[in-house]
Amino acid sequence: MALPDDARLPWSLLSFYTTSAYPCSYLPRRQARSQVATPSHLINPDLYSALVREGFRRSGLYTYRPHCDHCQACIPVRLPVAEFSANRSQKRAAKRHAGLSAREMPLRFDDAHYALYNRYQQARHSGGGMDEDSHEQYAQFLLQSHVDTRLVEFSENGVVRMVSVIDVLDDGLSSVYTFYDPDLPGASFGVYNILWQLSQCQAIGLPYLYLGYWIAESRKMAYKASFRPLEALLDGPQGKTWQPLDPDHPPLKPPLPPA
Repeated sequence: MALPDDARLPWSLLSFYTTSAYPCSYLPRRQARSQVATPSHLINPDLYSALVREGFRRSGLYTYRPHCDHCQACIPVRLPVAEFSANRSQKRAAKRHAGLSAREMPLRFDDAHYALYNRYQQARHSGGGMDEDSHEQYAQFLLQSHVDTRLVEFSENGVVRMVSVIDVLDDGLSSVYTFYDPDLPGASFGVYNILWQLSQCQAIGLPYLYLGYWIAESRKMAYKASFRPLEALLDGPQGKTWQPLDPDHPPLKPPLPPA
């Protein structure tokens, strides 16, 4: 793996391993594999920022990126904050949820958050495995971090409506995971949350909001394509670089050769 320009000494101390194949969460009848950076305790905020620019993400203490044998469908994407302009639908979402109150909370277990998480998983991702997460699995997924992580609770009239976990990078925010009330009619919590994170980037002078991976064939990822302009980490003459992405005409990604 080529090191980025801002590589520092800790890079030389990292190892990268590839997981065994497991069922893909986004595309049916496909197998996925991940490349994981270890050891996790050496991945400090600066090093993690560099890894995110190389297409990595975080789940709990695991920093990973897709490394599938015959598929390159997962495309890392980010929003350049200064160039973003909300469309009409997004403006309506901002107005609809203007009454939400956001507060940063400690990265620790909260019964109300866990109950909302379970409702969200059962309504939106039933059968995906995470709808049966125990207290421990939930905590391992969202409440463990070696980097600069913020847990933000959004409430309305004293009722918790949404929770978002966000990592602070040296060049932006990385949206780790968001869950919300799945039963409120007409709500657009997910859209509002991205708009809120964009506003936070603007407030603290960070140029990018990293949105994880976009998959053209996955309906679960469709909402990301409505935020434009998007940049994607794509192959180019000088290797992978961040380039403008048109979700209406996604790049052709040939399958990887057999290992």
